Amino acid sequence: MVNFLRSRITSFRHAFSGWWYVIRTQRNAWIHAVFSVTVLLVCLWLQITRLDWALIIIAIAMVWTAEFVNTALEVMVDLASPSPNHLAKISKDVGAAAVLIASIASLLIGLLVLGPPLVNRLSQYYYPLR
Repeated sequence: MVNFLRSRITSFRHAFSGWWYVIRTQRNAWIHAVFSVTVLLVCLWLQITRLDWALIIIAIAMVWTAEFVNTALEVMVDLASPSPNHLAKISKDVGAAAVLIASIASLLIGLLVLGPPLVNRLSQYYYPLR
């Protein structure tokens, strides 16, 4: 049992090390972080439903997962092909496209989930007599 716990703790250390690597080295991770925190704060302010929370969390996780996989792919390509290579470029471009697709899908989910309650809440501030 002790060895099992040690191996789980070690696995978590490795995972957090990878997380820290992405945060430290990837500029886009900071953009994702700012948007993630902003969206979560807006969700708190709007007091969205549990189902809407689930959709928002899935959307945020989808973007972060794509960013992490893309970073891992870029590191592996750099390891395998340190000099410029056409196929290495394609691999990196496809990885970046995956992040783009996840980001666009997340944006659309955010607009669908948060758009109506946000418009409603803001309209109360700008048109209080309605």
